[in-house]
Amino acid sequence: MERQDRQDRGVGALSTPAAPIETDALIIGAGPVGLFQAFQLGLLEISCHIVDALPRAGGQCVALYGDKPIYDIPGTPVTTGRGLADSLLQQIAPFKPRIHFDEQVATLARQDDGRLLLGTSRGNAFLCKTVFIAAGVGAFVPRRIAVEGIASLEGTRLFYHPDALERFARQSVIVHGGDDAALETALALLPLAKAVTLLHRRDVFQAEEATVAALRERIAAGALRLQVGQPVGFDPAHLQVATPDAQTVALPFDTLIGCLGISPRLGPIADWGLALERKQLPVDTEKFQTQERGVFAVGDINTYPGKKKLIVCGFHEATLAAWGAAAIVFPDKSIPLQYTTTSTRLHTLLGVAH
Repeated sequence: MERQDRQDRGVGALSTPAAPIETDALIIGAGPVGLFQAFQLGLLEISCHIVDALPRAGGQCVALYGDKPIYDIPGTPVTTGRGLADSLLQQIAPFKPRIHFDEQVATLARQDDGRLLLGTSRGNAFLCKTVFIAAGVGAFVPRRIAVEGIASLEGTRLFYHPDALERFARQSVIVHGGDDAALETALALLPLAKAVTLLHRRDVFQAEEATVAALRERIAAGALRLQVGQPVGFDPAHLQVATPDAQTVALPFDTLIGCLGISPRLGPIADWGLALERKQLPVDTEKFQTQERGVFAVGDINTYPGKKKLIVCGFHEATLAAWGAAAIVFPDKSIPLQYTTTSTRLHTLLGVAH
């Protein structure tokens, strides 16, 4: 990883704020391991921010199997990806970490004072003592709609996998996709939107039978329109769709929602000068630090002898990584090992002091 002069070169090609956000630690990735990393840092009184490319916490646990059962979380006989993420968010709440969603870390550079400067896709910058890469197999990013120029609508009339649907009340909305997320979004919009159209390349869906049945019922009742085809263009008022019979249909819309799934991309991490082995970051097993001091990697993004890609293993890695960071954040301080069962200091931090 190269040392970078901020005044001469900036952060890549990004326009960064004059005053970067300063923090002890930056966590890249808000999946289960990244969230637990924030908890372990909080216990050691290390402040942190979290950045994630997705619009919500949970990483692939929520994006890929949000409602499917998980049976191998210690002390939790069964949960779901969404349930696990919610529990972890509740667990880290006392430490008040700020999470930056829909944002991807683009650059990483060592500064003359030893700290690390990171720039993001939104033009933000973070200046921190330690970095924790908890990006799983890469940043999970929504698959984009492949229509020339349509990216200009993102954030105003085009959204991918949005959480809050109330903003689309009384609008004509097109939902593009054919999986559970697309169908559930279209159905959830019915009592809110003025009109809802589900756009998919064919009249076959990859979704739960009950969800498909509910969709068919609403289509038959005339409450929801199904349009088969692919988007090929747009104007300020319409989305042009090519149908299987070689016709072009103009669908009026106020808002377009893309639910085309997500895909992992290693992305900018590959350009940070860190050693890589098959798109993974080698780490030591004492503190899960990369070859770059202060840059740690936890979860599926790292590799070491005996590595197992399990959430529980990531939790172990995050614990030791936090202790490794403490020596950097507090170089002149000896930090004793404390237990949440008995430590009054930890009870105070957690807001459970008696």
